[in-house]
Amino acid sequence: MSPALRWVCPLRRIPAVACTINIDSMFIDEAIIRIKAGDGGNGCMAFRREKFVPRGGPSGGDGGRGGDIVMESSERHNTLVHFRFNPEYKGERGRHGEGSNCTGRDGESVVLKVPVGTIVYDQNTGERIHDFSAPDERLVVAHGGRGGRGNQHFATSTHQAPQEHEQGFPGEERVLRLELKLLADVGLVGYPNVGKSTLVSRISAAKPKIADYPFTPLQPNLGVVTIGELPDEDSYVVADIPGLIEGAHTGTGLGIQFLRHIERTRVLAHMIDVSDASGRPDPVADFKVIMGELKSFGADLEKKPMVVVASKIDVANPEKLDKLARHCKKLKLKMYEISAVTGKGIPELKYALGKMVSEIRAGAYAEEHPQAKKRPVSARKDKKKAERMKRVSKQRAFKLRQSR
Repeated sequence: MSPALRWVCPLRRIPAVACTINIDSMFIDEAIIRIKAGDGGNGCMAFRREKFVPRGGPSGGDGGRGGDIVMESSERHNTLVHFRFNPEYKGERGRHGEGSNCTGRDGESVVLKVPVGTIVYDQNTGERIHDFSAPDERLVVAHGGRGGRGNQHFATSTHQAPQEHEQGFPGEERVLRLELKLLADVGLVGYPNVGKSTLVSRISAAKPKIADYPFTPLQPNLGVVTIGELPDEDSYVVADIPGLIEGAHTGTGLGIQFLRHIERTRVLAHMIDVSDASGRPDPVADFKVIMGELKSFGADLEKKPMVVVASKIDVANPEKLDKLARHCKKLKLKMYEISAVTGKGIPELKYALGKMVSEIRAGAYAEEHPQAKKRPVSARKDKKKAERMKRVSKQRAFKLRQSR
């Protein structure tokens, strides 16, 4: 067995039988958890009893505050698998108050680590609570209950021996839905077996699973691509999105399980197989099907900056390649021809994607590519908007009449 995890006896320092436990391979991008902040401690009812103090009075202390439930984004986590097996978390209760006006100790808070890119929703109301888009962000998702007051707070001039005291207030209890959206600069989309995983393995150090059958990768694979040389070296993250097929937005194939991970990408690389191995005769139809699925998802994925990648160019069908090139020229999309076997076109594609990502990061891509801007809705709506701008307000019209 693979020595991925070895346990060593603490007494004899003898390694036991090695076993493989690969938790990271379980990519979990959605989880529902129940959280309960700690309750506040109860207030104390006590009276001071000391020698030579005949009228000590009330001395009950307050209860401690309950512990909060805190979420913190961490770069050391990349899945929500630790919430799948432990879906309930409860903060510590505050300690009860004691005599001699002693306040109880506050309960300890529970810190939950989530990957960067996690969005927290309230399961009952659907409210979006927070989006952890940067590392080391902290948010209190459930506040602990306030501690109850002791009887010392109820003493008055006419009520000098109060026996009233408060119970601790309950902590907040919520059901949260955690949704992870990967943070990647470039997203590879396309039909299964078009070479997405192979491209990731060629341009980065990632080693995704590669095989010749549909839905080989069952989880997104991330790879860091480095371009240039020091000190001008730059890098970007590329994500291999598992293959889409027609009807994915309705649940066909892997469904919409991984479409959400494309929302945060800056650039889409649409890979199309131009060889005869795919069994699909029309590459333009493949392009339209995938674009239709992106549009049907409803997050404006089809409007993202995009390049078309013609894969398997070493065994390409010339008719397919020419038809795809004409279609890309018609849509004013750049097309790159690559071959993972021979390595042709891969360096050019790698640097082109890096240039696009750098321009988008700097905010200069929309200026150099006007087609990337939002198109006007329609000429009719623009005309109506211009007419509304020409209208004069009632106050302005009254002043004009008075001036005449």
